[in-house]
Amino acid sequence: MSAGLAVYRGREVSENRVAFIAAGVGQTLISVSTSAPFVPTATLYGRTTVRLSETHPAANVLADSGRLRSVDALRGFDMFWIAGAEGIVEALEKTNDNPVTEFLRTQLTHVEWEGFRFYDLIFPLFLFIVGVSIVYSLDKLLARGGRAAAMRRIVVRGLLLWMLGVFYSGGLSKPWPFKLAGVLPRIAACYVFASLIYMFVRKPRDLFVAAAMLLVGYWALLTFVPIPDLPLQKEIVEAKAAEIGSDSPFKIAAATPERVRGLYTEGRNLTNFFDFLFLPGLKANLYYINEGLLSTMPAIALSLFGIVAGLWLKDPSVPPPQKISRLLLFGVISLALGLVWSLQFPIIKRIWSSSFILVAGGLSAWMLALFYYMIDVRKWTRWCEPFVWIGCNALAVYIAARIVPFQEIATRFAGGDVEAFMNTHVAAGFGQVVIAGVTLLLIVLFARFLYRRRIFIRV
Repeated sequence: MSAGLAVYRGREVSENRVAFIAAGVGQTLISVSTSAPFVPTATLYGRTTVRLSETHPAANVLADSGRLRSVDALRGFDMFWIAGAEGIVEALEKTNDNPVTEFLRTQLTHVEWEGFRFYDLIFPLFLFIVGVSIVYSLDKLLARGGRAAAMRRIVVRGLLLWMLGVFYSGGLSKPWPFKLAGVLPRIAACYVFASLIYMFVRKPRDLFVAAAMLLVGYWALLTFVPIPDLPLQKEIVEAKAAEIGSDSPFKIAAATPERVRGLYTEGRNLTNFFDFLFLPGLKANLYYINEGLLSTMPAIALSLFGIVAGLWLKDPSVPPPQKISRLLLFGVISLALGLVWSLQFPIIKRIWSSSFILVAGGLSAWMLALFYYMIDVRKWTRWCEPFVWIGCNALAVYIAARIVPFQEIATRFAGGDVEAFMNTHVAAGFGQVVIAGVTLLLIVLFARFLYRRRIFIRV
């Protein structure tokens, strides 16, 4: 067999892209993309469908594919908290409510409106990492197929991510209206627009200018564009609808002649009102959502910051210490600008204020610098293996944590008498801590299973 080829259904195919076809439906179920050889076999529905090279051990997959281990580890660290780590802290707080557990639980919940906590960094950090990954993946696409092929791939991937987001939120399981926007659609939008910008804007300085234009433009819209003086609260909106005999958002807005501008309070800002008017489907906050239409504009800037970071890390002419220095310096400048800007434009995650983006971008750069230093420079890699497993299959872990009953399975191992024993002999409520720990362990083992068998589920 030729180098770089694999046997699939008796035929040699490229290892670079292997599509597993779902039995009976004729649709691409899993896309496995890598430039590194796979483990000897991959199995689907109990059948060995692909046999690939046996020459490379599992530990070498990232190095062989040109990926930065630190980026995958940081992505996995980010997803680790989304997948269930906060559940352990929540259970611990119920077991032993003390200043430490209270602090941890506070940091693992979102700020109600203004302010910033650790959990408010999780989603922006992921969008920042999306930008870093764009540099590595899009450069390969451009080199292999040219700009037109890359643009098609970007748009198709964005649509697939959006469809997965709709599926994640329940899909068509309920009648209309159902959710059309959310976390995965926001990732899709940032990926598409940041990638398209990167195709035409390649220099870090110009990318910073593009990000600044998005942030300043968003601030200008929220500050100077007038909106109806109608707080988006259920009783107020329903009273206005009853008054005019219509529940059309446009008619309700037209029936409110008073106008206000420059407000950033919940339900009284341009971002929320834009969703009220133009975002179809089910909305988490009844009239608007936290990942709405207009707030996608500043979120794209986070991915552009990530692209700049990716360019710095990928540049072979820049020594590692200088790469780290650039990331740290950017973090300082971005954080300082965000804090100063917050004096006029508050740090508000739920509308993705420009000051919030700068603070989150600066902290994300610091996190990347720390992981890059420990993993790719100092080669301290043993501690990060579980994060790498998760990071290489972040999308699969995110969706699996939603649709696979990991907690129910964990209860079968650690519920019943085991839970009662823990509650009685360790501490009241400690059984729930054990169940939460087993739940997270199952998720990590699921990620390890995929990683060890070179199953990287991507769109």
